[in-house]
This record gives sequence, structure tokens and C-alpha cells, in this order.
Amino acid sequence: MGADVHNTGADDTTADGEPTGVDHVFLALERELAVFLRRARASSGELAREVHPDLEPAAYGLLVRLADAGAQRATDLAGYFGVGKATMSRQLHALEKLGLVAREPDPADGRAVLVRLTGEGRERFTRVRTGRRARYARRLASWDRGEVAELARLLHRLNAEQEGDEV
Repeated sequence: MGADVHNTGADDTTADGEPTGVDHVFLALERELAVFLRRARASSGELAREVHPDLEPAAYGLLVRLADAGAQRATDLAGYFGVGKATMSRQLHALEKLGLVAREPDPADGRAVLVRLTGEGRERFTRVRTGRRARYARRLASWDRGEVAELARLLHRLNAEQEGDEV
């Protein structure tokens, strides 16, 4: 950063247009997270199309959740993703139509229904997830394993703290 970055103009901004008093560490974090999230959204679209050409990008996350947590009630999925029941119902209907998920009675409560991955859904999702993990390994091949572990630890901490804020 050059010395002129901190010089203020008449409008209380720095030479680079940022408001004075901005913590540049957090500004850098904000910028990097914005790039990361933009790329993650684009990647979700690509991954969704790899699972099935007609799969919506937002629905890929549902497959991740079902693969990791097992069968779930639609209301629990809606709560987990922070969306309304109607949105969740529409997404699940689309996944069901593609043959990727199925509904079954909840053995613990006959009135409730669980959503689970079908065999085809699990196979397609697992193939794509395996490929994604291989791409991560290639992209981070020059990193020390300790750096990768530290990144995972810090992201876990950030995610855990954000989940605490949402409660």
C-alpha cells in the first residue's frame, strides 16, 4: 500500500476512494470473500449441471445436505437453508422430477415425510463431488498440507460463528 492511500480528500475519503477510518484488514477480507463467493456461486451452477443438465444451481446444496445428513423433512431443510416452505417444496419437486430425490414416510412419525437421495441421485452427486475434490487438490497442490488444514480450520470457525449469529 502506498503512502498516498491514507491521504484524505475534502470528502473524507482516501486516495483510493475508501472512507477514512476503514480498517484495511477487514476491507481486504471483504474483497477476497466477495471474489470467493462469486466464484462459489458460479461453481455451484457448473456442479449442478454436471449432476443433471436441468438441475438448478441452488438445488446442488440440497443434494450436499441430503448426502451428508441423510433423509430429512422438507421443513428441516427449509430451516437449514433459511428459505420458505414454498421455495423448498418447489426445489424438492424439481429434484424429484429429475429422479434425484424421493419422498418416504418418516418411520418415527407416520404423518411426516422424509426426503432422501435416490440411488441415481447419490451416484450422480458422488461422481461430481469426487471430481470437485480432485480439482481442489490440484488447485492447492503447491500449498503445504498445514496451510490447507489452517484454511479449513479458519473457514470452519467463520462458519460456526456465523451460524451462532443466525440463531
